[in-house]
Amino acid sequence: MTTGYAGQAINSVLNSKMGFCKFLSANDTGATGGHQSGILISKSAVRMLFTSQELEQEGIPKRTVKIKWQDDFETESSFTYYESKNELRITRFGRGFPFLKPEQTGALFVFTKQTDTDYSGYFLETDEEIQEFLDTFGISPTETNSLIDTGKVSAETQEKLAIQEFISGLDVDFPSSEIMSAAARMIEEKAYDHAEYIVTNPDEKIISWTNMEYTLFRALEYARYGEIITKGFQSVDEFVRVANAVLNRRKSRAGKSLEHHLSAIFDGNEIEYSSQAVTEGNKKPDFLFPSQDAYHDFNFSPERLISLAAKTTCKDRWRQVLNEADRLRDRPKYLCTLQQGISGAQMDEMQTENVILVVPRPYINTYPKDRRDRIWTVSRFVEYVKMIEGK
Repeated sequence: MTTGYAGQAINSVLNSKMGFCKFLSANDTGATGGHQSGILISKSAVRMLFTSQELEQEGIPKRTVKIKWQDDFETESSFTYYESKNELRITRFGRGFPFLKPEQTGALFVFTKQTDTDYSGYFLETDEEIQEFLDTFGISPTETNSLIDTGKVSAETQEKLAIQEFISGLDVDFPSSEIMSAAARMIEEKAYDHAEYIVTNPDEKIISWTNMEYTLFRALEYARYGEIITKGFQSVDEFVRVANAVLNRRKSRAGKSLEHHLSAIFDGNEIEYSSQAVTEGNKKPDFLFPSQDAYHDFNFSPERLISLAAKTTCKDRWRQVLNEADRLRDRPKYLCTLQQGISGAQMDEMQTENVILVVPRPYINTYPKDRRDRIWTVSRFVEYVKMIEGK
């Protein structure tokens, strides 16, 4: 877990246009009793404070900006470039500014540019905060007083920080499964940056998103229940109540997760579909292509209709898909699953019932070798739907 303001400073750098850090000197805090005003900024960070045009203006280049300190309060402060001294300074902090006191000499100052006129500033004062910040960006104490290279941050660190940021920003104990799935996709993209896989490798994307959502959910569970579990339970009834709540929430989340991620794949490939469409007898296949309206239009050819069920596991529940759409009784029924391997006998039953499994490519090797050619990858299914829809 992040320490003090370290996590906020780290996230601010990662989400900013540019970031800078330095250890406050005695001159910065007034500990020397000198007449210098404000925080001295290295010339290496000049492009963070001024444009080249602003530096060329007559007189002393100066601009007013808003700075939010410790994610708490704002000041209207100034950037000033003293060409005669070759110095950049941040000045005008207002009365009662709680930082820049002599005892804060040696604190790590972190400064980030959010927009052209909005900045954020943080003061990290403990050894733990400072070390965590420096370690995150791979900076040694001698490499401060310069712009921060965010490329040194590992994907795993960005993932951890993004998860912490998401959990700390929640105003409910557990958000809906749709919000959790969307957050998992956002975190995965932020940390690993392979948005193109939605089109070029949807099989890998489904697995990555699903794994990230599981990681996110477990982190949220720990945040909500970790202290309770550590302290122990007063009675068996209390233990059972908490355990049931955890298990029921896990089941509910897992059931919807695959649907949400498939929707994101279809959206990313500009595929037309209806999710949870209503067919005969109020049945609800997970996906109908191209739409529920097309399904109920009897002038629309059944050969251009496709149904897809999404089931995280399908060992025993695959038969549920057989009667979800009467118009497609004589057409293949597609079933997307994350199940890793089922028996040859069950696959033969599926073939008899005209059910085609859609499985992420890396999982196909867990199925009987002599029946793998019956399985479609997610990519193959996506390309098939695009062909039918004329994409």
